[in-house]
Amino acid sequence: MSYANVEMKIIQWAEARRIIPNSTPETQLLKAVSEMGELADATIKNDQEAIVDSVGDVMVCLVNYCALQDINLVDCMEVAYDQIKNRRGTLLPNGLFVKETT
Repeated sequence: MSYANVEMKIIQWAEARRIIPNSTPETQLLKAVSEMGELADATIKNDQEAIVDSVGDVMVCLVNYCALQDINLVDCMEVAYDQIKNRRGTLLPNGLFVKETT
């Protein structure tokens, strides 16, 4: 299933349950942060099933957030990609990103 199809199914699901329009962007943002906490916990425990579930839950919250803000999540990712696509550098094993100087 394509991303667009999944996104539309999430929005339809949220509308059927009145999450959209009765929720708020703030509520969906806080729910996404909560789900990120669950993702962090699953990552620490190396629980692959919980990781997959948590990533999905975060994405559902972000789709709902964007729908309530009348913005498109893919457009947001494109903006972010446009900002990073020309960055050069390397991530070191210690987690430090060293920018390449031109």
